Amino acid sequence: MMNRTEKPVSIVSGGAGFIATNLIGRLLDEGRTVVAIDNFSRGSRAHLQNFSANSALHIVEADLADRAQCMKTFEFTNMQGQIGEVWHLAANSDIPAGVANPDVDHRDTFLTTFELLRAMRAFEVREMHFASSSAIYGDLGNVALHEAIGPLFPISNYGAMKLASEAQASAAAESHLDRVSLFRFPNVVGVPATHGVILDFIRKLKLSPETLQVLGDGSQQKAYLHVSDLVDAMLLVRAQTRFDKVTPINIGPVDEGVKVRWIAEQVVARVNPKARIVFGEGNKGWVGDVPRFHYSTGKIQALGWSPLLGSESAVLRAIDEIATQEGA
Repeated sequence: MMNRTEKPVSIVSGGAGFIATNLIGRLLDEGRTVVAIDNFSRGSRAHLQNFSANSALHIVEADLADRAQCMKTFEFTNMQGQIGEVWHLAANSDIPAGVANPDVDHRDTFLTTFELLRAMRAFEVREMHFASSSAIYGDLGNVALHEAIGPLFPISNYGAMKLASEAQASAAAESHLDRVSLFRFPNVVGVPATHGVILDFIRKLKLSPETLQVLGDGSQQKAYLHVSDLVDAMLLVRAQTRFDKVTPINIGPVDEGVKVRWIAEQVVARVNPKARIVFGEGNKGWVGDVPRFHYSTGKIQALGWSPLLGSESAVLRAIDEIATQEGA
């Protein structure tokens, strides 16, 4: 039996989700034991099937917002080896759902953070890498969003609970953590897709092939990053030794992004060129939608990182990947 100190152990919360499944493959390649924790409300065991033969991966079904279940997962993980880090990717990923019911974001985003940090303290785990979001910045129009900007006024419950989670992790760093990375994501695309505008458009066209209904007038413009570039960036930041104890860092492309209208046109061209696009009104798709933002990524670029794919290339690749995933 392997000595529990021989192989480093990583916890990945939301482990069956979109970004997590891409990250887990890289962690396994590093020779780590990985415990993927998910309540499977949005993630799927099928997303992890490529790793099913790898004995270093343990899949645990648990609700991390529940204190007893969270502690039980740490007890199990501690039996596998010394827990070195927690990658916290569990959250509500459906912004409109959080608008309709604020309890969704409070439970799935904030309480999972709170209980993970509490368990980390109990088991003396000192490193967290947290999947935050550009949504914490709120709607600042064309102002370049850099890590030191403030004050921050999120306009969605999703963004509010991500910001509250950042604050809770920062407080934990003062008392019992050695390191916290606060990864502020843009719109991330790729597979396995579980949500997002591309998946939404493709599924709409499958249900109604002749017409694509778009929320808003299509003028919304945002930066998009392919998940492969995102994972590269996160691992690069994690490898640094000279950052502050709490490190907020924007991850995103260096371009101005693309408009929703263009995305709709590309999806139609790929799935059903004869479909008619029908736009709504206004420049917001839903309450809490930030119609346009511009990310400053100078901090991560200073580490020598830049994405292999810009927004256009990332979206085009993701459209093809997600269309294939959906059999469109």
